[in-house]
Amino acid sequence: MRSVINHQMMFGRTDISAIVFDPKCRDDMPKILRGLQGIYTNEELRKRVFFILEEVRPDRKKGTGKADANTGRPGMEQWAILVLGVVRLELNLDYDRLHDLVNHHDTLRQMLGHNDWTDKTAYELQTIKDNVRLFTPELLDRINHEVVLAGHALVKKKKKKISYL
Repeated sequence: MRSVINHQMMFGRTDISAIVFDPKCRDDMPKILRGLQGIYTNEELRKRVFFILEEVRPDRKKGTGKADANTGRPGMEQWAILVLGVVRLELNLDYDRLHDLVNHHDTLRQMLGHNDWTDKTAYELQTIKDNVRLFTPELLDRINHEVVLAGHALVKKKKKKISYL
């Protein structure tokens, strides 16, 4: 059983839309996480991206298609796979570096839905490898297409009426 994201807020958890980034930071990580936050806070875009993310499921053991999303053990949320996949690709990280970041970078953990003082959730290296590999370049291209369309809708300019004197 795999969900896109757990919408149930827990005590001490920061909502993704309320995560604050240092505006003076020149590192790549806050810029990437701010972009993911933009996807999450735009409801229409989030629905389209989550629809694409519902396809992120492992193959059945017998090789007869994708695993059923409604049965089996809980897997990593698709939102976490998206976040980790984007971070890995944008920062050109290997899985060992991603493993360290996901377990020790506070803002990244908040983006994954973990609070900073009571949640001791740790990700195993093999879990990261098994799940982030499901985030294929084709999925990223489809998500990028949706983000670009949303960006065009935001900056769409109204036609100006030109008056000649």
